[in-house]
Amino acid sequence: MTSTRRAAPLLLAVLVGLIAGCGAGAPMRSISVASISESAAAASGSAAAAPNSAARSPGTHTARARERTILLNPGHNGGNSAHPEAMAKQVPDGRGGTKACDTSGTSTDAGYPEHAFNWDVALRVRGLLNANGINVVLSRDNDTGVGPCVDVRGELAARVNADAAVSIHADGASPGGHGFHVAYPNPARNAAQGAPSVAMATELRDALRGAGLSISTYLGQDGLAPRADLAGLNLSQRPAALVECANMRNAQEAATVSNPTGRQLYAQAITNGILNWLAHNPPSAY
Repeated sequence: MTSTRRAAPLLLAVLVGLIAGCGAGAPMRSISVASISESAAAASGSAAAAPNSAARSPGTHTARARERTILLNPGHNGGNSAHPEAMAKQVPDGRGGTKACDTSGTSTDAGYPEHAFNWDVALRVRGLLNANGINVVLSRDNDTGVGPCVDVRGELAARVNADAAVSIHADGASPGGHGFHVAYPNPARNAAQGAPSVAMATELRDALRGAGLSISTYLGQDGLAPRADLAGLNLSQRPAALVECANMRNAQEAATVSNPTGRQLYAQAITNGILNWLAHNPPSAY
């Protein structure tokens, strides 16, 4: 795991139109970064991929909040490793310093890459959230591109007026360590990074643990990890949390993340955590 600026008025107007168009009588849509850019250029909205209607959360979630938006941030990207110069570019870290744009992420010993895991789980979560009436914006459009940098990822939730941002990663720690942990920004730099982010991290932790997944044995405390070094969290103007789903260097967890059934387990748990947070946190003006 490793950890455009202020949108022009035209971009914001397009986004408001896109999100407002997803009312109770309209089909819910998932919006990608590419869709946003194309819409701004053409001064008209466009929808991205249709929801995965076959993937649906438990019925207790179905009637929950409508017209809510979540930014899903699948970490890294498939083209990052081929562009080291772009990855080395220094960007704001949200704490007054700079750090590298991004990295290529980790992988299992067998070569299954973290960026592919992150992307697959994010798509699964998107389908489940869409099926529950939640709009989704992805921080990247595919798993073959480069970037975006961590500062862009951190600022995107506010630019698309999302209720919250959830980053999806897997770790590359010592093979003896295992389990998930959920990071949140600390110390908080704004109100959204305070109690709302802690609450989001806690809901995600509880949902992952409720799915039978074990908490980290090597980082954080009781599955939660306050962090000041992750630009994507530091720069967020919305509640934000980052899920490190597993240690890809651990043999048992490597088998889980490499398996579609395992990835669906993570996706369902993350979805449940997000839905629980939305149910307890009405839209707020940050």
